[in-house]
Amino acid sequence: MSDGKALNKLRSFNFKLKMLLEVTNNIITNMPVEQLIDRFHTMLAKDLKINKVLIYIFQENSWKIILKYGVTPEDYDRIVPERDFESIKDITVVYSGTDPKFSAFDFVIPLYNDDKIIAYMLMDDFDAEDDGMSPSIRNLQFFQTLTNFIIVSIQNHRLVEENMKQERFKKEMEMAAEMQKMLIPKSDIFKGDNRIYVEPFYMPHFQVGGDYYDFDYLSKDEMFFCIADVSGKGMAAAILMSNFQASLKALFVPDMDLPTLVSRLNSIVVKNSNGDRFITFFIGRYNFKTNELRYVNAGHNSPLLYNRKTRELSYLDTGCVGVGMVDEIVSLKEGVIKLDNDYKLLCFTDGVVELESDDDPDFGQKVVKNCVGEDTDIKTTISSIIKSLDIQRSNPKLFDDITLLGIDFYVNTTK
Repeated sequence: MSDGKALNKLRSFNFKLKMLLEVTNNIITNMPVEQLIDRFHTMLAKDLKINKVLIYIFQENSWKIILKYGVTPEDYDRIVPERDFESIKDITVVYSGTDPKFSAFDFVIPLYNDDKIIAYMLMDDFDAEDDGMSPSIRNLQFFQTLTNFIIVSIQNHRLVEENMKQERFKKEMEMAAEMQKMLIPKSDIFKGDNRIYVEPFYMPHFQVGGDYYDFDYLSKDEMFFCIADVSGKGMAAAILMSNFQASLKALFVPDMDLPTLVSRLNSIVVKNSNGDRFITFFIGRYNFKTNELRYVNAGHNSPLLYNRKTRELSYLDTGCVGVGMVDEIVSLKEGVIKLDNDYKLLCFTDGVVELESDDDPDFGQKVVKNCVGEDTDIKTTISSIIKSLDIQRSNPKLFDDITLLGIDFYVNTTK
């Protein structure tokens, strides 16, 4: 080998090493993806003097162009990556006229990560060296290695960003779940009151849910309780339900009747949801002096009322359509029941009664009805439902939020 050729080879080696070191340094210093692509563009165009480059990368289940220069849409509009790259597993020389799709380029270079193709680089050739060999062909392996570094780095950047987004989302969901727990009433509100006992159970499908229940005193002689289920699941449902709860708390005062309350809540939900979602809702108020139970069922699953004396079951279904289904509720009725002895009441959401067994689509409905029909207190009733329906996180058949709200009414004030 002549001294001139040896010197040129050494210069070429040093040049390549310098470029690899620069790329490595850019990656190590965590250069933003946009700057990394821009710097790579400069290397290819100015340092390596490649006139045409088109790089496809596989992201989010599709092929996307992340770098293009020296080309026009006519140069690549005919390329369909899913079809045209399928058979290209190695560096391929595209001879003039042999493949019209790639006619603007001379080489197609697949780029790998862990033996899996993650990108393709299309480029043109440039003038031959003194020995007649194209410098592009001579350096194809180097181009492939250099570009591989860049592409893998870009993928790693994306993964890190995605992981950070997921971690932020996870934290936000955890905070939302904690806030939602704070909105749930304490079950000991009626502790020591021998006229009533309340037993709730709530298990959201995700960290936050679209179910809601509430109960409290309206006055020393009256209490209220409610259960609701917003259409859909997840964060959007939880936000709408939180807003609904706040509206209920702000509107509901002792001298407001239930039909008026439901009508006003309907207007608020219509405004806040833009007609995209609705809420099924059941609300009741009970007077300890008159033993009168008033309620409105706004499209919700009908609660079951069990008469401990007669052992009869009845459904509380008087009311109207779901809240937010129509701009204005025209037909709205209030149910009124006089509790002449001790009763048991169970309210529940869709997630409970829509649970199925392998051979019985009405399994959930039947279990709820059978358990409520047993002459046991409401706490035992709810425990039986949870056990019979296998309501726990590990059950793969659970696909919705699960909420149960049970009440024992002690008319004779003896337990």
